[in-house]
Amino acid sequence: MKAIWKDAILAESDDTVVVEGNHYFPPGAVNMEYMVPSETKTGCPWKGIASYYTINVDGNLNEDAAWYYPDPKQEAANIQGRIAFWRGVKVTG
Repeated sequence: MKAIWKDAILAESDDTVVVEGNHYFPPGAVNMEYMVPSETKTGCPWKGIASYYTINVDGNLNEDAAWYYPDPKQEAANIQGRIAFWRGVKVTG
């Protein structure tokens, strides 16, 4: 699987976990040079509190377009620390 935005490969891995239709990439498969930590946090009733990254590709910003669960609830332990994408990021296999 690959996550691509603005022709930049944000992540690439054969080891994604799919939850609710979203591919969660292992942290080591994500090109962190494109990830800018965000202050945004949201809550999911069964996964817990999500944290976000804004994606920066050559000065083009995609606000809060990547998210992860640093400390998920037990039901979502398999995605702990893994990163998923949305807001125009193309995830393809």
